Amino acid sequence: MNPISRLINYVERVSREKRDYKQLQSKVNALPKEYSYTYHKIEHYMWAHAGGDGMDIIAIMHDVYDLFESGSAQGKGVLEITGDDVAGFADDLLANAKTWTTNQHDALNKDIHRMVKKAQA
Repeated sequence: MNPISRLINYVERVSREKRDYKQLQSKVNALPKEYSYTYHKIEHYMWAHAGGDGMDIIAIMHDVYDLFESGSAQGKGVLEITGDDVAGFADDLLANAKTWTTNQHDALNKDIHRMVKKAQA
């Protein structure tokens, strides 16, 4: 694929992702206040840990929305969904995402292994 085609594909993908994100935000804002507030706080927490292009986080936030929408429809309080430790709930969701700490973890190991190999050579 030539560079122009790659650029066009990239711009189209970003545009699609941005549109999807805005639609999700509109749906979240329509949830009851305790749900939308909690969603946005969790989202802010997760973005602070996002690694790579952040698409893992967006996929997770879609799942959070689905949980919150279902819980709201069932008349549950938001803490019945998340539990009392909301940060722990968010951490559990981040377990399978590429995060900043994952990036730092991998970089530290690579640096140390590289230095040890040089020292042993």
